[in-house]
Amino acid sequence: MPGRWEGRPCAQCGRTKTPKRRSEKHCATCHRAISKAAARRAHDRYLRRTYGITVTEYEQILHLQDGTCYICRRATGKTRRLSVDHDHKKGNGRHSIRGLLCRPCNNFLGHFRDNPEIFARAIDYLASPPAHRVIPRERATMESPA
Repeated sequence: MPGRWEGRPCAQCGRTKTPKRRSEKHCATCHRAISKAAARRAHDRYLRRTYGITVTEYEQILHLQDGTCYICRRATGKTRRLSVDHDHKKGNGRHSIRGLLCRPCNNFLGHFRDNPEIFARAIDYLASPPAHRVIPRERATMESPA
């Protein structure tokens, strides 16, 4: 028994559908566009409900950050959307939004509990590792076992 949309043109654009999509309501191009629009609406609802911002404001922040995570500048949010970073210390249940970060950078901030002193120690650690004060730098550099 043929389906309701079997042999009918795409309900959105009216073009003939490929044989693979013959029993579906929309052609592949329209299906992708509809799915993308639905995902954008869902993201907008989430942002409004959780952070009180719109998807347009999210995109403006992303544009200000040159389309990348503010900290590492590597993640673009194309595979996984960038997280909305916010200050947890604000009272009255409202969040103070700071920017957009990839998940590892956002977790990094959370792990350090937004404490600048910890970040200063991390910078000092990278600049002057404690092991280099005890072990000569040449020996502290690990070689692969033969």
